[in-house]
Amino acid sequence: MAASLRRQAQRIFQAALQAAEPAEAVLRHVRREGDTLIAARTRYRLSAFRNVYVIGAGKADARMARAVERLLGRRITGGLINVKHGHTAPLRHIELNECGHPVPDRQGKRGAQRIAEIAIAAGAEDLVICLVSGGASALLPLPAPPVALAHKRETTRLLLACGANIHELNCVRKHISLLKGGQLARLAYPATVLTLILSDVIGDDLDTIGSGPTAPDRTTFAEARAILKRYGLSGKVPPSVRDRLNSGAPDTPKPGDPVFEKVQNLIVGSNRLAVDAAARQARALGFRTLVLSTSLSGEAREVARVHAAIAREIRESGHPLQPPVCLISGGETTVTVRGKGLGGRNQEFALAAALDIAGLRDVVILSAGTDGTDGPTDAAGAIADGTTLARATALGLNASEFLANNDSYRFFEPLSDLIHTGPTGTNVADIQVVLVR
Repeated sequence: MAASLRRQAQRIFQAALQAAEPAEAVLRHVRREGDTLIAARTRYRLSAFRNVYVIGAGKADARMARAVERLLGRRITGGLINVKHGHTAPLRHIELNECGHPVPDRQGKRGAQRIAEIAIAAGAEDLVICLVSGGASALLPLPAPPVALAHKRETTRLLLACGANIHELNCVRKHISLLKGGQLARLAYPATVLTLILSDVIGDDLDTIGSGPTAPDRTTFAEARAILKRYGLSGKVPPSVRDRLNSGAPDTPKPGDPVFEKVQNLIVGSNRLAVDAAARQARALGFRTLVLSTSLSGEAREVARVHAAIAREIRESGHPLQPPVCLISGGETTVTVRGKGLGGRNQEFALAAALDIAGLRDVVILSAGTDGTDGPTDAAGAIADGTTLARATALGLNASEFLANNDSYRFFEPLSDLIHTGPTGTNVADIQVVLVR
């Protein structure tokens, strides 16, 4: 019984992956009818454009680019996209530039410089298609002088160590960059820009995804300086960063700026779309299905305990739904690392949940990343059920000790309960599936 429930959980997760497959995501939202490219409700008459360029950055960009090539073929004049090492796909008209992620490298900077040059060269009679997916912030590194790439990396490290949130981090990064915060759109002006976005950000904020290279930016240099002051970093960041933030350079383009008059930002894939697909699969398998959240955040082990508690309540009282039930969540939790083990937020989620569902029959909890990687491991996540702790104990594994040491990978590995998908070519955050039968 537990084995079949596990297979169903993995089928539901696979449905989410399929919905987030980058090429399919693009083709669901963009189509071609003869001489017209249609993106959502906007129509682009291709014969009106002299050149069509494709640029962008992100872990899913290679597969997104394949879809664009399928639509436009030889109509593409040329272009370049920055992708993470190994996240490639065969392309004929668009150049692939493999570079470092999550730590930006010189190859990424060279590619970003070439992308900037293509944008600058585009004119009023040209169409620029920009592809943005998870990892774009690190994969599109073009620091604003006098900031060097190493200085930008050090500033990012200092902000993360101080507990700055993603919005604060992006505010500073946008103002020490030449492409982020709508500045790529400014470089491309007056060309027409169509940006296709695969979102890995909770809430799908356009100015947050990839630091919003073609989206209006509401933050300012003054806010960036205030963030450094708030965390006591004004005197700790490299001098070049202080110089840039105090330089009096033109700020990032804001809402209403003319550079956005011919820009369309279109989200073609997101965690919400993946969760919706998972829910459809769960219903098709006969489960009463409830989506708990697509903005999941917080400490992984604590969020896992809440999910486990709901599963226990369903099992014991039939509330809020009578079994068979599928609960689905999406988002991105965090892990406060206190131990020296190996794992990721999804594996830690599953391990914490395993402790709280121990002994419960017909309960399965799966947590996995849609990009196929979880932390510094080769696993996407892990799966647990009511027998997990008993099977672990039989192998001499103490679940509480492994959790305390943040060593979830080595806990699940001998149980064969890690989820291995390999690189999926997409990235729309994480998916959690709870089944109760």
